[in-house]
Amino acid sequence: MTTKTKQDQCNVYERRGQLVFSLNCEIRIPEDAPVRLVSAVLGELDYTELYRAYSQRGRKSAVDPQVLFEVLVYGYLCGIYSSRKLEEACRYRVDFLWLLGDEKAPDHSTLARFRTGRSREALEGLFYQLVRKLEKIGEVDHRAVFVDGTKLESRAGRYTFVWRKSVEKQLDRVKEQVRQQTGLTTAAALAPHLEGAAQGIQFVHGSGKRKSPEQKNWETLHHLLERWQAYERQLGVMGETRNSYSKTDEDATFMRMKEDHMRNGQLKPGYNVQIAVNSEYITGIEAFSDRADAKTLKPFLHRLERLHQARYEEVVADAGYESLDNYLYLDTTGQTCFIKPTNYDQKRSRKFKKQVGRVENMTYDPEENSFTCVQGRKLPLRRECTEQREGQFVSTAWYRCEDCTGCPCRSQCCRAKDPTRPKELHLQKTFWEKREQAAQRIASEHGIQLRLCRSIQVEGAFALLKSDFGFRRFLTRGRANIRAELFLLAMAFDLKKLWMKREHGRLKNRVSEKITV
Repeated sequence: MTTKTKQDQCNVYERRGQLVFSLNCEIRIPEDAPVRLVSAVLGELDYTELYRAYSQRGRKSAVDPQVLFEVLVYGYLCGIYSSRKLEEACRYRVDFLWLLGDEKAPDHSTLARFRTGRSREALEGLFYQLVRKLEKIGEVDHRAVFVDGTKLESRAGRYTFVWRKSVEKQLDRVKEQVRQQTGLTTAAALAPHLEGAAQGIQFVHGSGKRKSPEQKNWETLHHLLERWQAYERQLGVMGETRNSYSKTDEDATFMRMKEDHMRNGQLKPGYNVQIAVNSEYITGIEAFSDRADAKTLKPFLHRLERLHQARYEEVVADAGYESLDNYLYLDTTGQTCFIKPTNYDQKRSRKFKKQVGRVENMTYDPEENSFTCVQGRKLPLRRECTEQREGQFVSTAWYRCEDCTGCPCRSQCCRAKDPTRPKELHLQKTFWEKREQAAQRIASEHGIQLRLCRSIQVEGAFALLKSDFGFRRFLTRGRANIRAELFLLAMAFDLKKLWMKREHGRLKNRVSEKITV
């Protein structure tokens, strides 16, 4: 071996101990990789609002905000939600390195601050920009929207709950104690009363000091005032619709979570997440503190109309959204309602048909405006009143049987303890009419088609989010922060759906067009 050869080998060894080549990520990323689609689609969005969140003064951001946004969306697409795991992926995974480009790998704290801080206000606008882009390329439209909700657990403590019934009970006790001692009935009147009483009291504190009866009484009332104000603040946090909240996340409400197929679950703090699906894409997403889906439909659709700048022609939802207010709202907005009545499936059962006291099992005569029970006895109109709601007149009627004496079905029909009291019906006529119209719509050929699509699209979307994406619990606290998580998750879902449809040659192909009845 010559001296030159030895020198060459030594140089090679020395170079191998250092970085001797640069990793060319371009040749390692396939052309049909999801990361390329994410970069191409997100690169066409307008980031003016996002950059506006960063101050023009002071130190420049270590990583470009647009790059941070793309990293977070792609991380959610890959099922990576932890800031530390995202940091690790940015350092060692080729697809994340390709997405970063010339930018250095962001720190986990940078990613966490971006998600819950400056970008929080801009994520909603970016998501709806993506939806409008999908509309331009023909992937979504405004014909039919499928709405559904699910409960997702919050990061709040499970044992830090505050219940409305307990607070109201304690507040009533405090009010009664104050009333007995002072005769006052409001906290606003108690505060100046204490200020005036304190002027004539010589307060003493510490060991060896004996408090006067006046001071003891004043301290008792002052403590009651503090409790009174604290209970009122807790009731203010819950509002009129909530019955609980968590001390570590006041926006989270305790809800029954469905943990398995048997619906066995626990009472946990969480949010009611509502999504709107059109053509397999999530076109709207929002988090509510209300447990009932029926109370979320109006604000959800109103928000979609404002952000989409258009209304959906048809609204398809399950029985959990049925209410008179929702029926009236959809009539006012001119949207066709396809909400499944709560009694739609019950009416077909034998048990339901045997309940002779239900209005559904009676015959209605529109000319006489009366009902006839299974025994042939009439229930004429006794009283009717109307009120205006959502710009429409709502009618409520009371019907009473002419004579229930000797009826063999009285024990099954009438719940009155008085044997002489006849059967009465309290009927919201407007709600009853709207329900019958909705039942006819969903029973039509087009209605059956939409119902099949709803079970495939919106329920399938939740299944993918919980199973494939593995998103079952929020990482942050507060409604503003979890909304940012939801927008990132929805964008990741839509981009993955777009990539999958492109790979399978299903672009501009609707699920509803392939289902046959």
